[in-house]
Amino acid sequence: MPDMPDMPTPSTPSNLNPLTAVWTGPYGGVPPFDAARVADLGPALEAGMADQLAAIDRIAADPAPPTFDNTILPMERSGRMLSRVETVYGVYGSALSDDAVQEVERTMAPKLAACSDQITQNERLFARIAAVYEARKEAILSPEQQRVVWLTYTHFVRHGARLDAAAKAELSSLNQRLATLATTFSQNLLRDENDGAVFLADAADLAGLSEGLREAAAEAAEARGQKGRWAIPNTRSSVEPFLTHAECRDARERVWRMFVDRGASGGATDNHGTVATILALRARRAQLLGHPTHAHWRLEDSMAKTPERAMELMEAVWKPAVARVREEVADMQAIADAEGARIKIAPWDYRFYAEKVRRAKYDLNESEITPYLQLDNLREAMFFTARKLFGLEFQPADSQTVPAYHPDVRVWEVRDSAGAVVGLWYFDPFARKGKQSGAWMSGYRSQEDFDGAVPAIVSNNCNFTKPLAGEPALISWDDATTLFHEFGHALHGLCSRVRYPSVSGTNVANDYVEFPSQVLEHWLSTPEVLDRFALHHATGRPIPRELAAKIEHAATFNAGFKTVEFLASALIDMKLHLLKLNLVNLDVAGAMPIDPARFERDTLSSLGMPDEIVMRHRTPQFGHIFSGDGYSAGYYSYLWADTLTADAWEAFTEAGGPWDEAVAQRLHDHVFSVGNTIDPADGYRAFRGRDAGIGALMRKRGFSA
Repeated sequence: MPDMPDMPTPSTPSNLNPLTAVWTGPYGGVPPFDAARVADLGPALEAGMADQLAAIDRIAADPAPPTFDNTILPMERSGRMLSRVETVYGVYGSALSDDAVQEVERTMAPKLAACSDQITQNERLFARIAAVYEARKEAILSPEQQRVVWLTYTHFVRHGARLDAAAKAELSSLNQRLATLATTFSQNLLRDENDGAVFLADAADLAGLSEGLREAAAEAAEARGQKGRWAIPNTRSSVEPFLTHAECRDARERVWRMFVDRGASGGATDNHGTVATILALRARRAQLLGHPTHAHWRLEDSMAKTPERAMELMEAVWKPAVARVREEVADMQAIADAEGARIKIAPWDYRFYAEKVRRAKYDLNESEITPYLQLDNLREAMFFTARKLFGLEFQPADSQTVPAYHPDVRVWEVRDSAGAVVGLWYFDPFARKGKQSGAWMSGYRSQEDFDGAVPAIVSNNCNFTKPLAGEPALISWDDATTLFHEFGHALHGLCSRVRYPSVSGTNVANDYVEFPSQVLEHWLSTPEVLDRFALHHATGRPIPRELAAKIEHAATFNAGFKTVEFLASALIDMKLHLLKLNLVNLDVAGAMPIDPARFERDTLSSLGMPDEIVMRHRTPQFGHIFSGDGYSAGYYSYLWADTLTADAWEAFTEAGGPWDEAVAQRLHDHVFSVGNTIDPADGYRAFRGRDAGIGALMRKRGFSA
């Protein structure tokens, strides 16, 4: 086990570092992206940690009897400098990464983990927290304060506050190693995605692609020094459209293999050994913390509570989803046979032939839809939805007073129906080198009001292909759905109306945080949105009613594929984290407590995984669960939350429709605005009047219950 890293002291100089200063400017202060430099990140993090540790020491040393006001409140105030620095640090790591940034990450990851442990393992501090917790029922505390006390105490216990000295030392060592390994995993994956591309020299290999996709491929090749050729970069936003439309089967296979082998090249960026070590260290940590497995530890404070409940839901959906895949494959094979293709449907064929089936069954072609899905219009559609549901208004912020970190990024101020500022929304839509793949929401600052009103600052980040100058950015229906999904997370942060930052906005359990984001996806397909904002990029005409009807009719199309590729990943995640691994010989070169590739292969075989599909995220590229603890043993959360989503949408359809004001008000008051001030199950019951069952989920996906 490694030694504890040297921790910063309160004397760490910070007066000349722009990242440690209190944010200035409008909206309660804004991130100083215009002043940020990579060289400032490490020193600023050191200073931020020193500042927080000094504040914690002051709280722990307070001679007065512990109370909410002298213990919990100052904890809520502590760490503000570190939080400010981590906002900028997180942006560099996720959206502006290069060799210099990655070197800072490798240095700082274990130090940040050690700093966190130094707080949770502070015995005098925990004694004060425990005293406030024990006296909480007798104290005059609001329900929100009671919740904050319970959450604070529970967090400390779950992270080892009651362990003896030897166990605490081992736990901190484990956490530092895990932080380093998560950084290694992320950087390996980013390198594969940044550096990987399939180059095509023959224009025939691009048959079936739209002119926009061809131009993007040509530009990608030129950017990689291959002018006159075409390149398909190793990112989902480039790969999936190619697999859907490219007629050349050999080219599809090459692109597919590149993509599914991210993190599994066998070379310097191979993540299998990193994954094996992470799993063993997590298993040992769970043991130290008194849990049989990492999955049991992670789910203890979730809605599901136990791995068994999560597995029960996944298994209930798995069989009908696989049965649907069999039907989907049969339909595709029939078309391939009728065309004389003389092939058996393979994973690189699935999206291509699924699109043919959609045209045959529903007279619906993705290429018919995309011209109506202009990114700028869809952004306005999201603003329209936020206004109609929650009374929020979005206006561009002044770029002179609210700096962005990249020319692609724009910022909007957000006001409520009374005209009061509730926050800022940053939007970073396009893929580029150094930016992690996928789509996500980040919280730059949580809403709070216990020391005065502080508005939220949130961002949405996507990886759409950037169009050529002067041309509109056109995206697929799936990408438009993702856009609304991530905006749902942003609204969860912007609608927050709580007192304390630790329970603000999206600071809720993973299997609940996906509910507000997933439910917002439903408004994309409403007539009010499509009629106003799905406008053809060339003619300006709204999407025809008959095309919109086809989209609605095909809502459950390919549901088998989408569910199985997701569930395969979720089941592998859970089963990996239910293993009881041993650390023997972990430090011996070449020794691995588990072979992740074999486990993935054998487990999928035992589940009856269809040969025509692979996991949405294979183990060596599964950033959700190996780039940090984040969604480890928690990828099931999207399905758990979708049981709530499907049921919540039926609350609207059972009432006055998608824009029913009474239902929208309940959704705002009991879900979007309350953060973690109440138990999420209680919040959902307050919104719906009852618990959600699986029936609505099965109806939404078109499966038999």
